Amino acid sequence: MRLDLVNLSHVADPATTCLYPGDPAFELEIVATIAEDGFRLHRLRQGEHTGTHWSAPGHFTDGAALADDLDVQDLCRPAVKIDVRERCAADPDYALSQADLLAWERAHGPIPPESIVVLWTGWDAKWGTDAYYGYDRDGVMHQPGFGVDAVRWLIGTGRLGRRGGTGTDTFGPDPGADPTYAVSRLVHREHRLSVEVLANLAALPATGASLLCGGQIVRGGAGSPALIYGVLPPG
Repeated sequence: MRLDLVNLSHVADPATTCLYPGDPAFELEIVATIAEDGFRLHRLRQGEHTGTHWSAPGHFTDGAALADDLDVQDLCRPAVKIDVRERCAADPDYALSQADLLAWERAHGPIPPESIVVLWTGWDAKWGTDAYYGYDRDGVMHQPGFGVDAVRWLIGTGRLGRRGGTGTDTFGPDPGADPTYAVSRLVHREHRLSVEVLANLAALPATGASLLCGGQIVRGGAGSPALIYGVLPPG
């Protein structure tokens, strides 16, 4: 059976990767070439959450599942996409609300249980530029994200279940101006993933697709840089 896939990941390139403040530098070094060694090989140095990546529950919850505690079903979940680009363009601190979710369901039907709910803010187009984090003169980050009320509703109604999660084209599900990571902490209290720094979200339909998450399964890892695929519905 042939899968219809779209790539939802940015190219890993030290020249364009926007690092979160305090994260280790992303380094790519050629250590062997075909001309000199008969083969080509690079050495990579990067943090677990560099570029397009997923975060395991243990990233924010002590004692919760880490990368090697996950199984394959955790890394392939139904997905819905919520397009809030216009609102985020007008307000870079926009937070998805419960009302937004209810309006989306009126238009598209109920969010399937155990889904990854993907927020399309338009920030994928800012990747590789200084505008991605949107710092103001006081050093405050401005990125849109999920509102706490929205995530509490998703959890309380069972939409996220224990194996769903959140996805976004920004660096994480929290609005950038919130230094407490309140949304991330809510998402990771159960066996849920956060899929972050997604690209090419125009290719992901509003409903009917799934997310397939690659990346290394590192012992005790809090997540992994990843190649994320959108698995499109048949037809």
